Amino acid sequence: MVKRNRPVQSNSSLKYVKCTTCTKHLVEIVYDRAPWFRLLRWPMILGMKALSRYHGINPKDYPVRTEECYGCVRFMKNALKEKSPAFVRLNEIVNPVFNRIRDLIVTEDEKVKAVDFARSAMDSFEKENK
Repeated sequence: MVKRNRPVQSNSSLKYVKCTTCTKHLVEIVYDRAPWFRLLRWPMILGMKALSRYHGINPKDYPVRTEECYGCVRFMKNALKEKSPAFVRLNEIVNPVFNRIRDLIVTEDEKVKAVDFARSAMDSFEKENK
């Protein structure tokens, strides 16, 4: 069972993000095996934060499903896909390369576990908020 750190607010301004793979778990594995990966990822995250600020995206507008979800860039990334055509174009170029490098470092079993974790977090979140 996945535990949430704080209750979901009933504020109607909160947005919903569907997670299918826990990228945060995969990235933590990659950081352990290939510390240089941070040099690729951190500039992208800084760019996403700058674009988010420019577009008025606030990660606090998204309910967090588990303790592990804190700090995940999924909320920011999905919002940017909706609000920033420039981000969409950059993401179409950079994301496949980023994912390919990540996938060379993590195992298939680890990817399956990340999908299972995300599914479990989403299921428990949806059950608790019906």
